[in-house]
Amino acid sequence: MLLRKAVPVLALTLAVVLSAPPASAAVTSAAVTSAAAVAAEAPASTAAVTTAADASVASAAGDGLGALANANPVIVVGGLSGIAAVYQPLAARLRADGYRVWVYELPNLGLGDIAASAGSLRTFVGTVRSSTGAAKIDLVAHSEGGLVSRYYIKNLGGGDTIGRYVSLGTPQYGTYVANMLAFLGLGSCAGIVACQQMTIGSSFLAALNAGDDTPGSVRWTTVRTWQDELVRPVDNATLADGATNVLIQAKCPLRVVGHLALVVDGTTYSIIRQALRDHPINPSCLAL
Repeated sequence: MLLRKAVPVLALTLAVVLSAPPASAAVTSAAVTSAAAVAAEAPASTAAVTTAADASVASAAGDGLGALANANPVIVVGGLSGIAAVYQPLAARLRADGYRVWVYELPNLGLGDIAASAGSLRTFVGTVRSSTGAAKIDLVAHSEGGLVSRYYIKNLGGGDTIGRYVSLGTPQYGTYVANMLAFLGLGSCAGIVACQQMTIGSSFLAALNAGDDTPGSVRWTTVRTWQDELVRPVDNATLADGATNVLIQAKCPLRVVGHLALVVDGTTYSIIRQALRDHPINPSCLAL
């Protein structure tokens, strides 16, 4: 009996470990979701743009990616259990390239209803637009954050405010990892609503993907990796209707990138950089 109880606990622990941030990062940040947080972060972002501008022009000169005088602000949307601090290295890269950047941590770390998280994202986007005066915002979304972003775009008016969408390892059509929890005796995702919604064949995904899965005038890009341990099958991280779907190993077969590493990997960042500037996607296989 004790063993029967222990197996589900160990399975859930494994799932959390695979999706959780490093312990060293976990002590540094609370949710960045309120209007006050957006306002507080704006001066730092603006300062980063100013100090990085000359360096950005110099670094971009060699690869044809010009300066970002009129670039859309960027919101990095976190994934399941991803605290804001995990995404600060990605935000720092973007700021060094001249972007104004904010990090959006999912409410309750993304354990709840994805539609509710999308409603909070809509509020966050509105606050960033108000504070910057920008007509459009670009989203770089990791894992579950890509589904939250898509729900916002498709169902909550985000198609009018989002210019570019880049997802990193998002289970657009679900993942067997979520389904597997039931097989291991944890029932329906141990009661975690977002996990239930990310199972293959869920009613949530059926509705989200019905009809055009890339609606509006948004420029859609998805990034996936063969070594993604949480999105299986890997090709479920793609979108069907006019998206640019990038498999890292199609260009860089020796590049090993796991699910969490997508937010810090140099090759992945080279794809993000090109997507945000509407350039042809040509991953840099040796980027750090």
